[in-house]
Amino acid sequence: MSEFIRITEQESNYHHLEDMSVAELLHNINKEDSIVPAAVAKAIPQIEPLVTIISDKMLMGGRLFYIGAGTSGRLGIVDASECPPTYGVPYGLVLGIIAGGEKAITSAVEFAEDSKEQGWADLQIHNVSEKDVVIGIAASGTTPYVIGALEECRKRNIVTGSISCNPNSPVSQAADFPIEVVVGPEFVTGSTRMKSGTAQKLVLNMISTSVMIQLGWVEDNRMVNMQLSNEKLVDRGVKMLMLRSGLSNYEQARDLLLKHGSVKKALTSLQS
Repeated sequence: MSEFIRITEQESNYHHLEDMSVAELLHNINKEDSIVPAAVAKAIPQIEPLVTIISDKMLMGGRLFYIGAGTSGRLGIVDASECPPTYGVPYGLVLGIIAGGEKAITSAVEFAEDSKEQGWADLQIHNVSEKDVVIGIAASGTTPYVIGALEECRKRNIVTGSISCNPNSPVSQAADFPIEVVVGPEFVTGSTRMKSGTAQKLVLNMISTSVMIQLGWVEDNRMVNMQLSNEKLVDRGVKMLMLRSGLSNYEQARDLLLKHGSVKKALTSLQS
């Protein structure tokens, strides 16, 4: 068996970064970032079946879990936390879990990712079950915290997915639906918050957005169930309601929107 090679840890293609001008640094970082969308496009055949099964599981009352460490864990938490305000879904439908707990969201927790047992223990707190889907996020594809969680899920017939940036990694082998977005060495050697993080963020956007559309939380191209949590969103909702309903009076549309709590409910009230 050949030794597993972590492309994400290979030496940068750029040298003597400290000697570059600011313009050169920005240009070269941007040049590397431009690689990411094409790499994500190659992974779409891997993403599609995972989105399909997440949608099916959620329609049957299941949830989506993201689990990761460091940057990968934080990206999962960001995606999960944005689903309720964006689409109006209940909190807890999409959950992000990070090695080291809440403290790790803003500060590094040493060695938190090294426990192969803790990931499963953290999932159990939320009573994860066969109804759910668990996606492990690990740029390197070797994080014990994530691999251990996926392996335990598999033993219990819980559907698993993974997002990594190395081909044929251990985390891919632990997942039913592995996604591999190979973006090459980082601009700063081993700094996987850069291209790898960008790739993971793009894939997470694709997964959650596609699932929410499949579940009916988007109509046409609009977030008709978004939470009205600030004036910007209220204004957006009013304009959306006016466009969809034909109402011409802004204040009337605003009152109707605030009364019913979402564009969709306000539109339904006008049709009844």
